[in-house]
Amino acid sequence: MTRRLAQVARKVGVSEATVSRVLNNKPGVSDATRQSVLSALDVLGYERPTQLRGERARLVGLVLPELQNPIFPAFAEVIGGALAQQGLTPVLCTQTKGGVSEEDYVELLLQQQVSGVVFAGGLYAQADAPHEHYKRLSARKIPVVLVNAAIERLGFPAVSCDDAVAVEQAWRHLSSLGHRRIGLVLGPADHMPSQRKLAAARALVEQADGVLPEEHVARGMFSIEGGQAAAARLLDAGVTGIVCASDPLALGAVRAARRRGLGVPHDVSVVGYDDSAFMTCTEPPLTTVRQPIEAMGRAAVEILTLKIGGSAVPTEELLFEPELVVRGSTGQPPQE
Repeated sequence: MTRRLAQVARKVGVSEATVSRVLNNKPGVSDATRQSVLSALDVLGYERPTQLRGERARLVGLVLPELQNPIFPAFAEVIGGALAQQGLTPVLCTQTKGGVSEEDYVELLLQQQVSGVVFAGGLYAQADAPHEHYKRLSARKIPVVLVNAAIERLGFPAVSCDDAVAVEQAWRHLSSLGHRRIGLVLGPADHMPSQRKLAAARALVEQADGVLPEEHVARGMFSIEGGQAAAARLLDAGVTGIVCASDPLALGAVRAARRRGLGVPHDVSVVGYDDSAFMTCTEPPLTTVRQPIEAMGRAAVEILTLKIGGSAVPTEELLFEPELVVRGSTGQPPQE
């Protein structure tokens, strides 16, 4: 019981005494705090006291494309905690290969009569993917917030990390070290954040009166294996610095370099994107561009809560500033 009180109190940000008053249905607690405590019980997997089981918390879908990339569990933790503090219970929907699809999850959430949905990564970011399930959410007037760049015309509010600034930070870092042959490892061609990163890289090169060679741009699936295959093509083209669209892609680039007997950063420098968990534990520790996960997740929940409450929210995409984190995977290029 004491452990349960402590966990719920930490989740909601209140005292254990307040949690105890809620569990014992005592007065002296605001409705908002009471609902947040009940939602936290649901999130943490504890049963509600018998006298409180009739107070069903409002459900919010939290749809993620995967959990293997540590950035998505990080978003889930922030968004789930912020939802609980607002008296909302997150329903985590994670896709797996050959498992339940995003479209199927949307149907399930509609059946559960959810109050809203947060998508953190998904088909909304791919121009060529099916989008009918988003139209169903819109037609049912379900409040929806998207995390990171989406295709146009969906009409949902979005909270994004600034892809252009992220590439500029990584590119200028490599340039300042002396790299002149810099390549990009991106996601699929219809992936909106990757498109933004590519446009930013081209603009940077053009500012220096140059042109980004097509052979300095490689695409792959968002995985270590995808990054390895894409980076191998860049190494064939002679690049000495590689900017990647995710940390797993960057780890794949490091692997590709090592398979060729190249040292990182002695022969090739690699920059990731996200600053997801354990990037300080890689060998070498990964230089990366950090997404402000805490600020983005809380902003997404704030917007969703306003929409659920019937308030108007800005339709403009909210862009958050990333931060370059320099570690051991970048250095000066080899002397020619």
